[in-house]
Amino acid sequence: MKKIGMLGVALMLVVLAACGNDEASSDGGSGEWQPDKNLEIVAPAGAGGGWDTTARSVARVFEDEGIVEESVGVVNKPGGGGAVGWSYVNNTDNPHTIFVSSPPLLFVPLNGQSDISHKDVTPLANVIADYGAFAVAEDAKWDNLTELFEDMKGDPSSVTVVGASSPGSMDHIQFVRLAKEAGVDIKGIKYVSAQDGAGLTQILNGSADVYSTGVAETVEQVKAGKIRVLGVTSEERLEGDVLSDFPTAVEQGIDATFVNWRGFFGPKDMDPAAVAYYEEKLKEVSDSEAFGKLRDQYGWGEMFMGSEEYKSFLDEQEEEVSTLLEELGLGQ
Repeated sequence: MKKIGMLGVALMLVVLAACGNDEASSDGGSGEWQPDKNLEIVAPAGAGGGWDTTARSVARVFEDEGIVEESVGVVNKPGGGGAVGWSYVNNTDNPHTIFVSSPPLLFVPLNGQSDISHKDVTPLANVIADYGAFAVAEDAKWDNLTELFEDMKGDPSSVTVVGASSPGSMDHIQFVRLAKEAGVDIKGIKYVSAQDGAGLTQILNGSADVYSTGVAETVEQVKAGKIRVLGVTSEERLEGDVLSDFPTAVEQGIDATFVNWRGFFGPKDMDPAAVAYYEEKLKEVSDSEAFGKLRDQYGWGEMFMGSEEYKSFLDEQEEEVSTLLEELGLGQ
């Protein structure tokens, strides 16, 4: 009887251990992670911009296509060129909160304007590629980027470039990158920051010469006959009404591109099981027909990268950007 009793105890311990392992896999401790409450996507800017549009597009596809079962809310956290939103997520370990970002996540900390960089959060997946455009007033004297950069080689400061980002960030750096490849002394470029959204107005009233912006921001004004796009930063011509008319810098003999990657991040030291969950769900979004239609609508390119690939890509991008900022005298 005693031997049978001991055997029974041993069997019970095995069963309990198996049950414990099942529980661990369901709660994400060592297996699959599943959200148990609503998801929150932070857009680190106000309504209407690229981050906000991307966050709301992904949230919509998440829900409409049944990719996630929970409700998905989008919260705007503007300020600091994105730093307010990044800090909000960085200060939590809640795996139900993620945020969308793009190159400013590299630019802003390298400029010394934020203590939080891509190394302080968890890359989940990149979902799209957006591109820059360089536009001028319809009656401007330049017909292409080659003519513009030839003038700037003689006197870089003779041309005023305006963009919505701060010096050393998106609109500035995308222009500088191509200008450098064309042989312009980038230290002499006169860049004006119009963070109040007045960049287009400055082009139209003649107080600035070149508008460095996103491709999507130019389409309606081109249709209205107010501005012309001298070139875009993509490798190949974009598809779509009006977009396909925009020449690339590459086809004009300027061997440089600039991609405004846009993807999602979680808090630092995120559970690998949660990372795997978001990576899988964001891949489903990227592959969906619904999101494909949104890419076409906004002129976005398809550019999916999983977590590890994304991290390596960001490290490489940081090196390139750091070199440019140092040359401009804007690095830390």
